[in-house]
Amino acid sequence: MNVVVVENLRKEFDEIVAVDSISFAIQKGEIFGFLGPNGAGKTTTLDMLATLLTPTSGKALVNEHDVRTQQADVRKSIGVVFQDSTLDDELTAYENMDFHGRLYGMPKNARRKRIDELLDMVELDRRKRDLVKTFSGGMKRRLEIARGLLHEPGILFLDEPTLGLDPQTRNRLWDYIKELNTQKNVSIILTTHYMDEANALSDRVAIIDQGKIIASGTPDELKRGIGGNIIRIHSSELEKSRKKLVAIEWVMNVEQHNEHLDIAVENPEKRVPELIGMLHSAEIPVNALMIQTPTLEDVFLHFTGKTIREREAGAKDRMRMRKKRSGR
Repeated sequence: MNVVVVENLRKEFDEIVAVDSISFAIQKGEIFGFLGPNGAGKTTTLDMLATLLTPTSGKALVNEHDVRTQQADVRKSIGVVFQDSTLDDELTAYENMDFHGRLYGMPKNARRKRIDELLDMVELDRRKRDLVKTFSGGMKRRLEIARGLLHEPGILFLDEPTLGLDPQTRNRLWDYIKELNTQKNVSIILTTHYMDEANALSDRVAIIDQGKIIASGTPDELKRGIGGNIIRIHSSELEKSRKKLVAIEWVMNVEQHNEHLDIAVENPEKRVPELIGMLHSAEIPVNALMIQTPTLEDVFLHFTGKTIREREAGAKDRMRMRKKRSGR
C-alpha cells in the first residue's frame, strides 16, 4: 500500500522552478530519503506534501488525501519535524507537548498518557518540567520528534533531522528514527544532504538535484547501478592522465573530476600494478591511488558530474547573482 503518491509535482517561485515535475510513491512502513544539496528542492517538496505550500501543478496524495483539496485531513494524518526548531523555549518540554495535543483536539487523559509515553521513549521524561531553553540541540530534536508523534500520525516528515548536531548525537537520533520505523511501524520521509545518513536510514532513496529526481532506488541498487569498484587516482596532471587512460583497451570508462580521476575496469585489484607502470612510463605523477567502493556520493557524481558540495557552492553563487540583479 502506498501512503504517498506524487505525479508530476511542480512548484515555481516567479521565474525559479524549485521542483520540476517530479513523480514518486512511498510505501507504508518505509523510510524514504530525499538526498540532495541545499537548494535542490527537498524542503519545497516536503512543504507541498505537508500542505504548507500549494503546488503550481501536478498531483499529490498523502494517506489518500489530496494536498490541494483535503488539507485538513492531510495535516491530521502526518507529523512534521521542521529543519528549524519550532519549539517555544519559554515553555517546558511537557508544556510544548501539551499545547500541541490541544491543537489537535486530543482528550486530556489521552493527551497526558501519550505525552508521558513519548517523553520516556526519547529519554526526556526526567526533564519534562524543565524549560526548553535549557536543552541541548540534540535534546530539542528528540523533543520535536516526540511532539510530531503525539497525535499518532501515519507518516512522519523529518526535514534535515540531524543538521548541526555532533556525530554522537546524530548516531543516537538515527537509532530513534529506526526504532520508530520498526517498532511503531511509522512511515518516514526524511530530507538530508548527508550521504551517510541517507545510506544508514533509507529503505529507498530519491536523489534530487535542481528540482528534478535524477535517480531512485535502494542505496545498494543505486551503487550497483554505476558499476563495481573503481580505481581513483589523484595526480597533478589529470588531463594528461585521462588521455593516456582512455586509450587503454581494458579501461571501460574514465571520469575526470576537480581533484581526481575515476577509472572503471574489470578486476581493479589486478590492474593497479599495470596502471601505475603505464603512468610512470609516461612520466605522469601519481599522488595517490585507491580502490573505491561506490558510495551515494559517487552515484550523485555519476549523474550530475559534480559532488553535492560543488552543487551547493554553485547554488550559493546563483543566489548571490539573483540578489545582485534585483538590487538587494
